[in-house]
Amino acid sequence: MSLFLGTITNKLDKKGRVSIPAPYRSLMARLGVEELILRPYHLDPCVEGWPQSAFEQYSADAQPADPFEDPQDDLLLTLFSQAESIRPDSEGRVVLSEALIAYANLTESVAFAGLGKKFQIWEPNTLKERQAAAMKARQEKQRAREALQTALGIDGRRGGRDEA
Repeated sequence: MSLFLGTITNKLDKKGRVSIPAPYRSLMARLGVEELILRPYHLDPCVEGWPQSAFEQYSADAQPADPFEDPQDDLLLTLFSQAESIRPDSEGRVVLSEALIAYANLTESVAFAGLGKKFQIWEPNTLKERQAAAMKARQEKQRAREALQTALGIDGRRGGRDEA
């Protein structure tokens, strides 16, 4: 499988070094990833980590057809202006900048959360709170979807109307 999965907690030392979790390093080796892009995530207080090639592919889609389109500048500013290119050392450690550490409120422990093609680095308690909020939001959306389907007489399993 070629996805960043799971939640793994590692120590952050006083120099800002943290080891990329072994399963993530193994995946990176299989994919030939030598460089990561780390950036503050614009929706939550965490750091996003992307394999460079995946970030390049994602960011290519964000480039505007019209380079003078102002609203697109906000997206480009959040994607690129604070991003950092990082190469893990021979032991799989990266040095997080003071700016990234401060943005995500990181202290002695950090939690790596797999998100498929990317991962995030969180303060562990903040991640637990965010995971609980995300689970609750998904459950509420599912209940709302089911209520709407019931009200409309739609069988959500088949996608069609119930025949009674």
